[in-house]
Amino acid sequence: MATIDHSFLSKIGFNEKDLFNLRKNETLIKKLHDLIVISNIPVLENTNDTTYNASCGPLLLKLIQSFPNEEIKPESFLITITKYILLNKLKTGIQVEEAISFVKKEGIINDSNKLNDPNVIKSFEEQTGIGLNLSNETVSELIKNYFINKGSNLPDNLGKCIGQIRNEVKVLKFVDGNVLKQLVEEQYKIYGSSAKSSSSTNNAPKKEEKKKEEKKKEETTTNVPVKKEKTYSFEARFLESAVNSKELLEKHRKETGGKVMTRFPPEPNGFLHIGHAKAMNLSFGYANQEGGYTYLRYDDTNPEKEEKIYFDSIKEMVEWLGFKPFKITYTSDYFKEMYDFAIQLIKEGKAYVDFSSKQEIHEMRENKVESKYRNTSVEENLREFEKMKMGMYDEGHCVLRCKIDMKSDNYNMRDFIAYRIKYAVHPHAGDEWCIYPTYDFSHCIVDSLENITHSLCTLEFEVRRDSYYWLLQALNLYRPHVYEFSRLNITNSLLSKRKVLLLVKRGIIRSWDDPRVLTLAGLRRRGYTPEAIKSFCDDIGVTRNENVIPIERLEQSLRVDLDERCNRVFAVLDPLKITLKNVADDFIEYVEAKNHPKLEERGSRKLPFTKVLYIERSDFRLKDDSDYYGLAPNKEVGLRYANCNIRCEEVIFEENGKDIKELICTADFEKRTKPKTYIHWLAQPKHGVEPMRAEVRLYEKLFTVDELKDVGDDWMNFINLQSEKVMPNALIDPIFEDKQYRELYSKYQFERLGFFVVDKDSTDDKLVFNRSVTLKVDPKLKDLLKK
Repeated sequence: MATIDHSFLSKIGFNEKDLFNLRKNETLIKKLHDLIVISNIPVLENTNDTTYNASCGPLLLKLIQSFPNEEIKPESFLITITKYILLNKLKTGIQVEEAISFVKKEGIINDSNKLNDPNVIKSFEEQTGIGLNLSNETVSELIKNYFINKGSNLPDNLGKCIGQIRNEVKVLKFVDGNVLKQLVEEQYKIYGSSAKSSSSTNNAPKKEEKKKEEKKKEETTTNVPVKKEKTYSFEARFLESAVNSKELLEKHRKETGGKVMTRFPPEPNGFLHIGHAKAMNLSFGYANQEGGYTYLRYDDTNPEKEEKIYFDSIKEMVEWLGFKPFKITYTSDYFKEMYDFAIQLIKEGKAYVDFSSKQEIHEMRENKVESKYRNTSVEENLREFEKMKMGMYDEGHCVLRCKIDMKSDNYNMRDFIAYRIKYAVHPHAGDEWCIYPTYDFSHCIVDSLENITHSLCTLEFEVRRDSYYWLLQALNLYRPHVYEFSRLNITNSLLSKRKVLLLVKRGIIRSWDDPRVLTLAGLRRRGYTPEAIKSFCDDIGVTRNENVIPIERLEQSLRVDLDERCNRVFAVLDPLKITLKNVADDFIEYVEAKNHPKLEERGSRKLPFTKVLYIERSDFRLKDDSDYYGLAPNKEVGLRYANCNIRCEEVIFEENGKDIKELICTADFEKRTKPKTYIHWLAQPKHGVEPMRAEVRLYEKLFTVDELKDVGDDWMNFINLQSEKVMPNALIDPIFEDKQYRELYSKYQFERLGFFVVDKDSTDDKLVFNRSVTLKVDPKLKDLLKK
């Protein structure tokens, strides 16, 4: 393979991190180069011409990675889509994803010539939003018209309103989620209140009807608490060192234009979890509400624990949740500035090199004892720090410490460590440095350099508040407002990266994205949506009070979101065969089954009804009783959507005489008896042909105790051994014969069983589903709602 000049990559929108990773993969680079060259669009020669998309690189990369086996040649559909990207017609990731979806759905992978058909091109451009004018003014007008047309039929809370608008006004999927939310909020303040007012003037229902309605609401699986408007209340301990001078404030305001600036600064040493979602929802949400901006900053000061997979996953999860960073930065971007600040501190007698061991430094700080190196001269400290930088000492041989107050009652003010030696190649900065700043030294400096106005963090960092402001005051740098809030604790779960890693290593869970853990990757695999997660974060709010949130509240947020989102299908997880003795072998009819009981526009699907059916084994009992409504010998039940009831006439057992093999039933097409219940079912599509099978995984809580802190180091003894139950031979709705319904993360309600999602372990030969959440509200949540 001829070597390709990599310089073109920097012309098409890749940042330094992307370039660092891409240069390791010549195959990808060649594919990117071939796409641009074969497309014959002069984007590389006209990077300043707005006719062309000079930031096309990441979009082209997404396209290539979606079709890894597709050969790049002039007649390929990849070239057609590339031209749309280069000519600024496909501008966003969402548009490219729609293009990818269209190609797969329409079978263009196997026949690129289809894209030469004007009708196909028209459909392609419609699906991908090409040519749409979606300025803020246009979107606001669409939302306004929607509200006016709905009148008093608008949902009574903002969250549902946003979801409903996005579902019904299809073009809005191309609008950034945060922008849409803001614009909907603006219109909702005008039209939402009038809808509520109009609703309140309707005649009250009669007393009996009101009682029935209240009972119905109590029993429904989608009992939604009224969503409150977002309010932010920040509190913090005052420190004189946190006060900015007039000059610093003026400089800060000049650089920010008076905008609110926040940041989300995860360490790239693990996968993000639900606690990070709460932090993102706060930082991005507050800045967006105030018309400000939020940085995504990788806090990458510990190269030994940081890996590319974590950097990539963090970015992926931020995008998945719908948050759009103002800029993506790295703490390592500021290594040179921080080194210069360290030199400044040494020159001013505010930092020193300490040759004490790690244990000795810890004991000195614990006992408020000064190091014998504390009063070393400025000249000697400068020489020793230079030796550290030049790699002349082993790791752990010495550190740079800030010279603050060893008598302070605050442990962090007792000369915290600012720099340590680490001979590790940095995943972003490379091998330029062998000394790395600590969190205590770097965090406040980078907050200041990025002009952060609100530095929001969890309460365990409150003790660092004093040293945070001491350092900025010592360097005469702008001081952001630091506010702490309680970290998120959820029952029956853990958020510790160390403990999740231990579960992975011991084979208790599959990986970091196992559906039983609350990493964001795990929640996505479980079937959670960004809207459900953000709704949960809004629901629990932000406070300084430490508390533990019942996991049932998280589950309910998902249940509410999926109820409207998901079409209904049939699945039989533990099949019991039924043969209808009064139906011919070749009998077949198709019954209409609604895709959604509340949304007629979703249409219906056809289910085959034949001589051989399958029902859930749990829907049959050998012994009937008055409280049991399912099928039993000599008892009749209804079948959902079918044109008959069935009656059990005979039970056939396996050879062991205990396990039931088959039921012989009769079908009553006249429905002479009104059954007490209707059960779901699936039938052989034709005589002797089994329904489609799948593996279904049922999930329960990972731990048997509410709070792991109550059991201390014995937490591994409280793992729920029944947290995953695999049903390897479940039968599923014939709709899944069509591949478009089998896409990864597609979500459905299996009637009477719960909400389910297509898992990444699915193949062309075997579908795998995860149960996201049951249909019934957990009794714990009902008790909480009553309180």
